[in-house]
Amino acid sequence: MPRATNAPASRLRRKRILAQAKGFRGKRHRILSDARNAVDRANVQAYRGRKQKKRQYRALWTVRINVACRKLGLKYSDLIHGLKLANIALDRKILADLAATDAEAFAGIVQSAKAALAK
Repeated sequence: MPRATNAPASRLRRKRILAQAKGFRGKRHRILSDARNAVDRANVQAYRGRKQKKRQYRALWTVRINVACRKLGLKYSDLIHGLKLANIALDRKILADLAATDAEAFAGIVQSAKAALAK
């Protein structure tokens, strides 16, 4: 009986790994074992990067809000606390966008937060 090698599936598996390694430098896109290691590492870093991106955006929004509200005489933490007291439910992404694009609307929100803190 002839030896079965599962050639079609093995070839497709190798082609898939090498296709994912396309653009890698040196033998990392040519040699299967090196390509497999490189692709595995790249996938780990991509997974980690998707989580880090969310953290980095939130930090960026916080900095933008802090700069804008300090110009109006209020600290970031006081602004967030005042918004909670005033029952204004805006997330940091929207607040940062307002601070960057619509200063008048942001100033109104800051005034509302100041009024809620004063009560």
